[in-house]
Amino acid sequence: MEMELVGDVASLDADLLQLPELSPLALKSNPFLAEELFSIWLSLPETGRLVKNLLNDAKMGTSSMNATGNSTSMSISTTTLLPSMFPSASTPPLSPRSSSGSPRVVKQRSGPSSLGSPLKIVSEPVREVIPQFYFKHGRPPPNELKEQCLIAIDQHFFGRFGLQIHEFKAVTKDICKLPSFFSTTLFRRIDVNSSRIVTRDQFVNYWIGGNMLTMDLATRVYTILKQPDCRYLTQDDFKPILLELLASHPGLEFLQSTPEFQERYAETVIYRIFYYINRSGTGRLTLRELKRGNLIAAMQHVDEEEDINKVLRYFSYEHFYVIYCKFWELDTDHDFLIDKENLIRYGNHALTYRIVDRVFSQVPRKFRSKVEGKMGYEDFVYFILSEEDKSSEPALEYWFKCIDLDGNGMLTPNEMQFFYEEQLHRMECLAQEPVLFEDILCQIVDMIGPQNKGYVTLRDMKGCKLSGNVFNILFNLNKFIAFESRDPFLIRQERENPTLTEWDCFAHREYIRLSMEEDVEDASNGSGDIWDESFEAPF
Repeated sequence: MEMELVGDVASLDADLLQLPELSPLALKSNPFLAEELFSIWLSLPETGRLVKNLLNDAKMGTSSMNATGNSTSMSISTTTLLPSMFPSASTPPLSPRSSSGSPRVVKQRSGPSSLGSPLKIVSEPVREVIPQFYFKHGRPPPNELKEQCLIAIDQHFFGRFGLQIHEFKAVTKDICKLPSFFSTTLFRRIDVNSSRIVTRDQFVNYWIGGNMLTMDLATRVYTILKQPDCRYLTQDDFKPILLELLASHPGLEFLQSTPEFQERYAETVIYRIFYYINRSGTGRLTLRELKRGNLIAAMQHVDEEEDINKVLRYFSYEHFYVIYCKFWELDTDHDFLIDKENLIRYGNHALTYRIVDRVFSQVPRKFRSKVEGKMGYEDFVYFILSEEDKSSEPALEYWFKCIDLDGNGMLTPNEMQFFYEEQLHRMECLAQEPVLFEDILCQIVDMIGPQNKGYVTLRDMKGCKLSGNVFNILFNLNKFIAFESRDPFLIRQERENPTLTEWDCFAHREYIRLSMEEDVEDASNGSGDIWDESFEAPF
């Protein structure tokens, strides 16, 4: 049997040999002597057999140690395990049984070990109990939170068999922490049998048993609105809550006499929601998209604010009015569809023919209109939001796709020049001082600061606050000229209201203009109410 000595010789403890003929100090001072003695002992046949037996026992999981800790293989005389140069009376034991301070000495148990082999101590890991961290149907509520909720539920259902749909708003707001216009949808989610009443046990089973109590607000909204077999929200899922909002919000009471405008308002709100929130553009709003957006905060705002026009995100009636009137002005035959010739008149012919062609090629977004070559109302909502606020991310993506002729994700000088050529021609026709494309290109590079000066990427555009002006330079002459001759008063006004977006400012200006035009039209038609008011004014 060939054996190798592994380890540092200097680390060999001379006390382990216990040779009375030799002083431990002598061995420590001469470590090579200890090495030689240890090598001789390892070369003995008896030592090889002993080591083999111990290895076999370890592999089999059995122990050669009896209850008293003596080895059965130790029946071999220890005198045969050492060289014959040592007297038999001075032969040291093979393994010391007392703790001599050596780190190799392991204390034996006083009683019989329950383990078959000392190696099993290492082979059997300690089992650590890991608490459950995934719950398929949501994390169950803590007992304290559950008890608090049950107390609140008992207060609302006290003395009643159940609640009807018109009595459910208090439960929706106080217990569920949802906007009040969710009450009808929530009621119908619980009243699956259409019994027109929700009992206490039904509500507890849905809200606490369904682990709705521990969900965040966005997940609650998502779970209540979506269909049970879907993992996304569609436009139709928002219609019930908007119908209830129209029926209950004090700022929308005046629309109750015009159901057709109620429907258009609800549609516009939904289109705006999907324009900003559904970034994938699939028409299927996911939970992740809902959480990343600001829709939940806007819903809470509109539920608390009586003036609907102060809720600029999604729900403002003035914003709807501007969008609808702009569409109605372009739709000359009022078939609720507009074509290229209609759209070219937008903004007093501000857009170039080339960019309008790109919009109708449906490159930035596929039309929802079923009539070929026609843009529907939903398509127009996406267009006007992108046109009037080019600094928003949806608008940047919309117009970037239009300019990117080959669809490689890069705007090259040739592509930008293709669209600017028509702008240059229009400036010449209007007796404006033309600006050469070379100068425009330098201005764009300085404005955007792209990573590669040979092209501009969408990432470059999103990293610049002035990127929307690049598109105005390329295809909107009116805004290009306005940008070149900016009014310092307007710039200061924008700085005073940094929370207002370009769309907010545009919608506010247009609503004032449209309302003034309507007043003038009413006056020119000889409205009796207007003239009567003027004559009855006190002096």
